[in-house]
Amino acid sequence: MKIAVSGKGGAGKTTVAGVMARILGDRGRKVIAIDADPDSNLASAIGIDEESLRDVKPLAAMDEFIAERTGAKKGRYGAFFQLNPRVDDIPERFSLVKDGVKLLVLGSIPQGGGGCFCAENALLRSLLSYVMIERDEYVIVDLEAGLEHLGRGTTEYIDALIVVVEPGKRSFQTARQVRRLADDIGIKKVYVVGNKIADGQDEALVRENLDGLPLLGFLSLNDRIIEADKRGVSPYDLSEKVREEVTAILDSLEDLTG
Repeated sequence: MKIAVSGKGGAGKTTVAGVMARILGDRGRKVIAIDADPDSNLASAIGIDEESLRDVKPLAAMDEFIAERTGAKKGRYGAFFQLNPRVDDIPERFSLVKDGVKLLVLGSIPQGGGGCFCAENALLRSLLSYVMIERDEYVIVDLEAGLEHLGRGTTEYIDALIVVVEPGKRSFQTARQVRRLADDIGIKKVYVVGNKIADGQDEALVRENLDGLPLLGFLSLNDRIIEADKRGVSPYDLSEKVREEVTAILDSLEDLTG
């Protein structure tokens, strides 16, 4: 199954993606988790310690490697480069591993007028296409709300786009934007997870703003998630309630996608 997770910054998408990856790993599934949002920290949500992260460089920042694989220096707009560089060795070569979960950190794809297409863009999109189409593993991608990393060639292989919302207007606005972008690039299966739910009123507010999208479930407002962030550990390792709620969300997703 190939899963993309998006939502407004701070809504909790990285928590959902990281805990979901850990649950699948504990079930014995092979999992590739991809951090495609430079403003998030999927490694921490998975439970990878800071020492292991210290020397990790995002793929988009590996100038020599990008040049080696594409034939062009990073950031060279208009230069000739390999559109389909070799990427099949990247998951084994550059992943950090935690309890059966392989993590790849992509970094930021530059944006330009009409859509940037430069050497690092070609490498990262080729990698995403490869893991979505060729790899026989669970893939969980923590995305920016703008879905910039997803090309049309990979969208038909995405089994689910999960939009994480919190009970608030800005979060719902972002969710609607993500849905429009998903429609534009051909993602058909879009689902909602409500996060930071304090009471029945919060649940009702989320339900009122689904715009017809299926609801996978809710995550409660939970001090243990805040504590996990402060300590730089995964909520999976601190909160049984988080594990139970994300397990229910994952089970609901698997039931809906067959």
